[in-house]
Amino acid sequence: MARRSLCLIAAVLAFVVSLPAQQSSDAFRWINFHSKSANDQDIIAWVTRALQTDQWTAIREIGVAYDAALVVTSYRATPQSLPEDDTFTVWSVSLTSHVTAQLVTGVNLHLFDWERFADGASEDLTALYDNCRNCSASTYFTAFYYDVAHHAWGARWMNGGQGAPVWNANQSSDVSWTQVYAVMAEGDGHVELCTWNHFDHGKQEESADVLYRYDRDPFSGLDRTVVLTGKQADEMKLRLCRGQDAVGGLARGQDSLLCQSLVNPHPERRPVTTPPANNRGRSIPPGSH
Repeated sequence: MARRSLCLIAAVLAFVVSLPAQQSSDAFRWINFHSKSANDQDIIAWVTRALQTDQWTAIREIGVAYDAALVVTSYRATPQSLPEDDTFTVWSVSLTSHVTAQLVTGVNLHLFDWERFADGASEDLTALYDNCRNCSASTYFTAFYYDVAHHAWGARWMNGGQGAPVWNANQSSDVSWTQVYAVMAEGDGHVELCTWNHFDHGKQEESADVLYRYDRDPFSGLDRTVVLTGKQADEMKLRLCRGQDAVGGLARGQDSLLCQSLVNPHPERRPVTTPPANNRGRSIPPGSH
């Protein structure tokens, strides 16, 4: 029976690999764990076997594109631990071998829609997650994509095991730190992630602004992180604060005082030109000699 299942998987995968490698969300599907399909059940068994030596408590999601599965597992420290204390890990699992790769791990994983980060490029599955629970957590953004060259899933803008940082709950008492970010739609149909960190040191020193843009190079297709300065930075600050181009659910900080002052600046006080009440058109005030 086991040999028969493996033969069936091999036959299915041979068909999958032969499909044209158009990178699109149309080629992706989530596996139904209760499906009576022999193909779905074989993939579930294959993924479970591939991850059997890794640390996890439950397999939460399996998504398949071509010959690789995007898998989300959860880990519960003890049988008495609360579900809300689970951590997650996202894996790439080959469906032609038992090769696995850990992509990201953390808590509070939120998967969003498929987005394109360069004109004419593939669509990626966007996500937000935190690095810890019951702490001053940092929030990260990434996008999961099928890598045609390596027949595996990958995660974008990874640095030190984490995606692009968009929020940090650890605030210093010595500086006023304002954070703003948004995934914004561009006119040509792709999106980009932009972040703005404003550090106000009070009277001690000048305030500082750090702005980044995360997207993909349209020629090489590689992940790209660009520091914005000068006019580009000023334009991006206003776009971020207005939030008109932001993708739903992927924006934060637009309600900050910094953004409100930028979008709705207070009008300058104009000099009062109305004559005082006791001035009745006389050149000499009453009672003067």
